[in-house]
Amino acid sequence: MIPENKIHQITLPVPYAMNTVNVFLVEGDLLTLIDTGTNTPDTLDALKSELDKIGYKLEDIEQVILTHHHPDHAGLLEEFNEDIKILGHERNIPYLTQDESFLNYYNEYFIENAKLYGVPNEFVQKMPRTTEKMPYTSKRSLTHIIDEGDRIESIFNLKVLYTPGHATSHISLISEDDGIAFGGDLLLDKVSSNPIIEPPLNGETERVKPLLQYNHSLKRIAELPITKLYTGHGDPVTDIKSLVKSRLEKQKARAEKVYEMIKQQPLTAYEVCQMLFPKVYLKQLSLTLSETIGQLDYLENLGFISLNERNDGILEYKTNEHSVSQ
Repeated sequence: MIPENKIHQITLPVPYAMNTVNVFLVEGDLLTLIDTGTNTPDTLDALKSELDKIGYKLEDIEQVILTHHHPDHAGLLEEFNEDIKILGHERNIPYLTQDESFLNYYNEYFIENAKLYGVPNEFVQKMPRTTEKMPYTSKRSLTHIIDEGDRIESIFNLKVLYTPGHATSHISLISEDDGIAFGGDLLLDKVSSNPIIEPPLNGETERVKPLLQYNHSLKRIAELPITKLYTGHGDPVTDIKSLVKSRLEKQKARAEKVYEMIKQQPLTAYEVCQMLFPKVYLKQLSLTLSETIGQLDYLENLGFISLNERNDGILEYKTNEHSVSQ
């Protein structure tokens, strides 16, 4: 059981569209911060100020747990004591250490795949997302790896759940005694999280399919006895089942819309992206194409569409003469 007076939600400014991120100070056997905020002066100043209001300094924090590797959740790692414990899923590591070979591989992967998905050459360089966000993250890695089923005894024996989709490194934490949970960006109260494409890691031969992972993670937490889910953005969520149901229904409706597009004629992922996000696809090409490919993965997994290579090497989707019924 985790007493709620031992949980302090701290909302910090971040230089992204969401404007803020929530991190959580948990007073357990070790003073623990769940997520950190971006590596920006405004975020750091706000974190120090909020900690001071609670009665602590940055130097008092003994342990950081990352829900995932995105800069708004892991950016301030370098600001903590040298001997601090940093816990997270192993898939955080390449994004935290920023080894040059990984960054080159990451960029090459997205540039190559952008071309395969039909992105015009003049927009291909917009695909990799690491370069634009590098100033907001850190170069400090984990000290301890945690994964599905692990227990964090130092903060009320919280159980680790592996909940990929928004990121392949994503974990959630749950107190099974009372249903209090920390969900990172898995389920947010006002908006849906983007299932973001990542390149294969650790010898994998194919990329993971983030929307399929995300849907699975959502369905999983909907079946758990969670009474309150603290989230990475916005307010805590209490009615998990109904919110998950709503999100899955909206995602299915978007998939049906994509299917109707492809019924008219075979389309590349980029062409679907243009039609699905006509006002923002150029400004947010990487995110909107990730979302589009997620919907295409979903339809392909159900057998409603198939992927084919054109004579020019570009990949194109066509229907298999079914209708969306799942």
